[in-house]
Amino acid sequence: MTLLATTLKHLEALVSFDTRNPPRDIGTGGIFDYLRAQLPDFQVEVIDHGAGAVTLFAVRGQPRRVFNVHLDTVPSSPAWSADPHTLRIEGDRAIGLGACDIKGAAAALVAAAQVTQGDAAFLFTTDEEANDARCIAAFLARDHGFSEAIIAEPTQCQAVLAHRGISAVRMAFKGQAGHASAENALTLSALHNAMRWGTSALDFVQAQHHLRFGGLTGLRFNIGRVEGGIKANMIAPSAEVRFGFRPLPSQDPAELHATFHGFANTDALAEYEETFRGPSLPSGDVARAEERRLAARDLADELGLPIGNAVDFWTEASLFSAAGLTAFVYGPGDIAQAHTADEWVALDQLKRYAESVARILA
Repeated sequence: MTLLATTLKHLEALVSFDTRNPPRDIGTGGIFDYLRAQLPDFQVEVIDHGAGAVTLFAVRGQPRRVFNVHLDTVPSSPAWSADPHTLRIEGDRAIGLGACDIKGAAAALVAAAQVTQGDAAFLFTTDEEANDARCIAAFLARDHGFSEAIIAEPTQCQAVLAHRGISAVRMAFKGQAGHASAENALTLSALHNAMRWGTSALDFVQAQHHLRFGGLTGLRFNIGRVEGGIKANMIAPSAEVRFGFRPLPSQDPAELHATFHGFANTDALAEYEETFRGPSLPSGDVARAEERRLAARDLADELGLPIGNAVDFWTEASLFSAAGLTAFVYGPGDIAQAHTADEWVALDQLKRYAESVARILA
């Protein structure tokens, strides 16, 4: 059986396990029993971190480098044309929920491990899709002994050395209920204050377009949700805004939070809460980030992996970088196919990734 055929056999099995997140109804059996059975020459440890966050850590020999892959997927949508948990091979594509993001890499890692005997370490996790990195945090908090990490995400089999950070925020605005005909309705409305904040924030983000880092430009920003008010002739007594931003590695998230917080009318702002933060890749201030980027480039060159452009999406590679490991992102597939109905990964991408991992492990 060829390496690609073995990879597809494992991918068929991995896709069949429901690891959607949410609801993240994932236990220590199922997909982890399967992986354990496929890695008989590895020492395997499975840890339940609660709320469906589970880690499988497999080690063979004494490696200094760990491969990380998340096994959780986004929820499937009604737009799927067939069962999302049944892998389909159509032409040059493997179609299934998580095939691209990123069970294809997990299947290839297992296939490569089965045809090699070299030192290897795999960290499989289930909490990436919900911005709840308790698996990685627990791993990095232990005395793991690794100096390098390769994190699998769809990068078209190119080593990605840099990407943006991410922060998500919830803001609550307060107002004073009353009739909309009141002269002071413009200032009393919680929604009006939220909209004024939004205008200031959007103007500020537009002014950051000139900033550059490693091929990335500007500050990414999105107001994802605005709720509040009752009806057109009533002053809104409350409003909530959910927004997120993705800074360049050279930008300080704390300074950006202070700026966004400062755009709000202090009399109308009831709460400003950061609900999630992920650092940029590489992590650190400008000088330290550049030092870490060059170290990751040297590692990719050493392993014979092509280097790709920086990307706008966030990955857990930044968590490894922040912990002091030399880290980059490398995996099969195109991010454009991730999170879509009839998600797919190209067979030649799976083949290329599996062969590169087998070469590294050998």
